[in-house]
Order: sequence, then structure tokens, then C-alpha cells
Amino acid sequence: MSVFDALIGQDHAVAELKRAASGNSMTHAWLITGPPGSGRSTSALAFAAALVCPNGGCGTCVDCLNAIAGVHVDIEHIVPEGIIYSIDDTKALIERAALAPSRSHWHVIVIEDVDRFRNDAASVLLKSLEEPPPGTVWLLCAPTSDDVFETIRSRCRQVVLTSPTLESIAQQLTNRYGIEKDLALFSARAAQGHIGRAKAIATDELVRQRRNEILDMPNRVHSVVSCFEMAATIVANANADTDSIVEPLDIQDEKNIRTAYGDGVEGFKGVERQIKSAVKALEKRAKDRRRRVLSDQYDRVLLDLTGFYRDVLIIQSGSDLLLINEELRPKIEKLAQTSSSAETLKRIDVIRETRDNLLANVNPVSAFESMLVTFRNPQLLSSGS
Repeated sequence: MSVFDALIGQDHAVAELKRAASGNSMTHAWLITGPPGSGRSTSALAFAAALVCPNGGCGTCVDCLNAIAGVHVDIEHIVPEGIIYSIDDTKALIERAALAPSRSHWHVIVIEDVDRFRNDAASVLLKSLEEPPPGTVWLLCAPTSDDVFETIRSRCRQVVLTSPTLESIAQQLTNRYGIEKDLALFSARAAQGHIGRAKAIATDELVRQRRNEILDMPNRVHSVVSCFEMAATIVANANADTDSIVEPLDIQDEKNIRTAYGDGVEGFKGVERQIKSAVKALEKRAKDRRRRVLSDQYDRVLLDLTGFYRDVLIIQSGSDLLLINEELRPKIEKLAQTSSSAETLKRIDVIRETRDNLLANVNPVSAFESMLVTFRNPQLLSSGS
């Protein structure tokens, strides 16, 4: 058993990380990159566990078990809650990074989505990368090295991950979660190689239901009114799913703060003012987290639709490539026969445009209304846009 067992199809990267954890070719700053679903954060957290484990990541000792559970005192796992990572957040992080490790030789800082750092925040982080505190290791994650400021990229040792095969993802779902083989294969294919998404599809009936509703929309854009109704449904469902994810986290965060201040403990009086101040700061974090989770929900809608029209284009081109949505082949073939490849390309283009609009803070309902209306009549999207 090893903490690296959760990684799929990354043998080269695992070998490199294991060598470093054993004391060979270790360095203080790493940049782990790879396409969505390749396991960037999984790799970083496995490496972090191996660094604090006296046996290089055995997966069974107290240090490994605490690391896997996310409670190891020498590992900090940072997930930017908002769309960007601010300079104030970075300064606070660097102050914590200066603390010496407690149980192991390393104080490991894992930062996901380092591409979300603004220029000023990246400049602050750069100082710590250049002169790290003794025993501190930075593990940065991003989709590609090009997404990271060159000043940071040049100071990190890079590990590049690749997209795992659908078969390897399906095997992992079966081995680790007991998913039946056919459902595992379907989930891997539907997730387009994204491991986390594949797990959600395989284990959550609501996720599969939402996906089916989205993929049925291209066949239901019969009128402008229907487009408006479906746009409202997309946004309402995304908000509902976001609430189900973040509300338990918000409740737990407030509970943790009250516990930390001794609220309700005999002998700890007069802390309500401090608690209110801490909860107020927590509210900003909660808003940022909700904004990011909601953005992720919208991205999943757009990814599923892109996959659907990719399949339409496959049929129209006469290719024998495997369809992402093989179970929907009759509907895909019907749409392929009643539209042109040029129209399909315009529909794919408007999906990209919708994502850009959402990132630019265009009203989500309006953005999805425009997208669906264009699905209905691709000529509304000019060839030069």
C-alpha cells in the first residue's frame, strides 16, 4: 500500500516524486501541472503525505492517515475560494509558511490553482520561493506551466501529468469504490477523462440526472420561450447544487471558529465580540467559496454541452471515433442529419463565448439565454465572431 495508489496513469510522475520523498533530488518548490482531471491536487497531496511519512508514504502510519484525512499538522492545503487569490491572502499564507514543522522534517504547503494568483499576489509569493524558510516545501498546482507567471515557474521543479485513459479511470472506480463495470466505463467516458467528475457521476444519482437534463436541451430548443425557460433552469439548478455543497462547509467553519474561541466552554466569557469579528471575516470567505463553486457548476454544464456537439461533429465528419455520449447516439445522429457541420462549429463557438461572458460577470441567465437561442439558430452567431 502507498499514498500514491490513488494516482492513475502517472507512473513517470510517481517515480519522480517517490525518489524525491526518499531524499534523492529533493527541492523546496514544485509545480505540478496537467489537464483537468489528471489528478494535480491528488498528486500534490500524496507527495505531501510521503514527505511527512517516516517511510516515504506507506499509507498506513499515523502521519499518512492524518495527511490523507487532511488533518496533519505539517501540511497546509490551500484551495483559493474566489476567482482570484489576493495579495492579503498570500501575505497571511507566507506568515504561516514560516512556521517550523512540528512532527516531520517538512512543512508542506499545497496550493491548488496557482494560476488564479494576481500579479501582486504572485510577486509576494515569489519572495518566499526565492528564500524559503528552512524545512518549508511549496507544492503548486496549475493546468499548464504557461498559466503560471514565468517568475514563479522558473523557480519551481516541474512535474507534468497526462490525462489517464478511460479504462484506467473505470478500473479505479471499480477497485476503490466498488462501482459496477458498465457504470464505471460510462462514468469515465461521460466525464471526458476527469477523475473527480467520473466519481461524482458514478456515485451520485442527482449528478447523472442533472447531466441528462443538460444533454437533452439541444433537442428542445424549439422556441425562444423554451430557450429562456431552460436558461433559468440551468442557473436555478447550479445555485441549488452550489448551496448543497457550500452550506455544510459554512456551518462547519463557523462551528470551528466558535470552538477555537472557547464559545460555550465554562470559564470562557466575553468572547462574543471576538467571535463576531471572526465570523464577519468568515462571511467573505464563504461568499468567495460560493462564487467559485458556482463557477465550477456552470463550467460543468458547458463541458457537457461541448462534448455533445463534439459528438455531433464526429458523426457529421464520418469519423469512427468513440462518442463521449454513446448512449445518446440516436439523438446525436438525428441532429447531425438535420444540421450542417458549420452550424455545429458555431454552436461550439458560442459555448466558448458563454464561458468568456460568465468570467466577465455577465448575468448568468442572460448568458445562457443567448447561448440557447444561438443553438436554435446558429446564423445569429456571425462567422467572424
